[in-house]
Amino acid sequence: MATLFVMQGRDKGKRYDLRGPDLSLGRDGTNRIQVNDSEVSRRHADLRKDDEGYLLVDLGSSNGSYVNGEKIAEHRLKNGDRVQLGRTLLLFTDAGDPSSGNLHHDVNIVGQSDVEGSRILKSVSHDSGSQIFAREAFEPTAGGDSPWLARARSNLQIMYRTALAVSHTLDIDQLLARIMDLIFEWVEADRGCVMLVDHESGELTPAVSRNRKGVKPVERMAISRTILDYVLAHKEGVLTSDAKDDERWNSEGSIVSLGVREAICVPMQGRYGIVGVVYIDTYTAPGASLPPRSLGSGLSGNTVNKFSEEHLKLMVAIGHQAALAVEDTSYYSAMLQAERLAAIGQTIATLSHHIKNILQGIRGGSYLIEEGLKGDDNDVVRRGWRIVDKNQERIGNLVMDMLTFSKDREPELVPANLCETVSDVVELMKSRAAEAGVQLVWQPPADLPPFSFDADLLHRAILNVVTNAIDACEKREAAQVEVKVEWAAGERLVQIVVADNGEGIAPEDQKRIFSVFESKKGSRGTGLGLPVSQKIMREHGGDIRVESSLGAGSRFFLELPALTAESALRNETQSLP
Repeated sequence: MATLFVMQGRDKGKRYDLRGPDLSLGRDGTNRIQVNDSEVSRRHADLRKDDEGYLLVDLGSSNGSYVNGEKIAEHRLKNGDRVQLGRTLLLFTDAGDPSSGNLHHDVNIVGQSDVEGSRILKSVSHDSGSQIFAREAFEPTAGGDSPWLARARSNLQIMYRTALAVSHTLDIDQLLARIMDLIFEWVEADRGCVMLVDHESGELTPAVSRNRKGVKPVERMAISRTILDYVLAHKEGVLTSDAKDDERWNSEGSIVSLGVREAICVPMQGRYGIVGVVYIDTYTAPGASLPPRSLGSGLSGNTVNKFSEEHLKLMVAIGHQAALAVEDTSYYSAMLQAERLAAIGQTIATLSHHIKNILQGIRGGSYLIEEGLKGDDNDVVRRGWRIVDKNQERIGNLVMDMLTFSKDREPELVPANLCETVSDVVELMKSRAAEAGVQLVWQPPADLPPFSFDADLLHRAILNVVTNAIDACEKREAAQVEVKVEWAAGERLVQIVVADNGEGIAPEDQKRIFSVFESKKGSRGTGLGLPVSQKIMREHGGDIRVESSLGAGSRFFLELPALTAESALRNETQSLP
């Protein structure tokens, strides 16, 4: 299916599935795809489906439609195209696009014996490979390098380190700060700044700034609007060695008045547009005398200026690398936001459904109570109260499961009687089992020693499993749920076993029953019980597993570390210095 994914803009993170022959895009709510962007026209563009795919047609919008940075009247969309409407950037993907590649390749994975002479000669990890490349690629040869080759090696090292910097972080602020640090290692600049384009306003906003160590910082770094406007308008980097003599700048303008002697400013040109600029300069405070020029140690050799054309070329390449990293990070952030929105939406929808069912039960019980009070019929009142009480328990269990699942907590491990905890659960579920026509069997073992566990949490875990077991065999003949504790002296684990003779669980479903909101009980189940039980057991250092056969029932094993009072004292003693 083809989709449009919002990478930038107010709707960042939204995904639109493209269904139907024609779809309209625009700011107005009548559009199939509504774009919340003040720079998008009410009816901005159409997406028209035909045998060849999707055709994007601009509808005479005020600000135009762009694909991959080019203004279009109409354009046949291909997999991976970036669509720009106002300040909103959308990514078009089409799994059915032939250009995306054949999904079924004629590839066979064969064993060693099937291919003669196929053996591993050497292996290199990513980290060690990077170190070897950096050491061997950038070391001069035994006979010495020519000046040109020396510069080439140095430039290659700079770009290699930049590539490493942009590939090792997904945080834009950390990324840009690292790049600025690297620039100051290579260039004798006094000040530097990275500015990013704000996708809402279109203005440049400072992201990170630096002053060379030893250079007295000013209260607020001022950057020439003249240079910034030139770079953004021409989409090219600029180098000025004598600002006051440069014909591109007005000698009365901002550059000279700001005390800038030399400056380099380059666009951060990404795949489909400019995401910001990188700016460095040498600086003399207004009113201060200019220092005498000294021979620089730039990458292109000794010159009278600190900046050279070689520096400009490197800065353009660095700006491009940084822009690609910013675009990738923005896309990754949008994907994360989309996943969060999807998870929140699923959670709200599922919980709303269960809460609605519970409220309907409470409303029905309340109606019976009201009718019983009107007719002074205590039997009707009691029947209504039982319904209300049952649904109060359901909503209480739902809230407790939500709280348990949403928060990580360290179990409070104290010596306790495991049989008492299990007995409390069985006693609590007796009435429910009786109503469902299920025989609840519990035979506590004799001489079970105290174990260390969180009684409240374990009670919750066992309760959820026993509740599921009763529901699973409710409509079966001779329905039975058996609960028991299994442990032998010296064993590492103690098991609470809950067995039922219900319908059982299909093999393909056994892998999903511990997933959130997976439930086979329809409106009766929340899909939280088993995930909560699994979470509690794992927080204790144990786990929960299931054995089940269709038509024969299921057995759940709640495994808990058999930490007796004696073993806990022994472990504590061994840990002492």
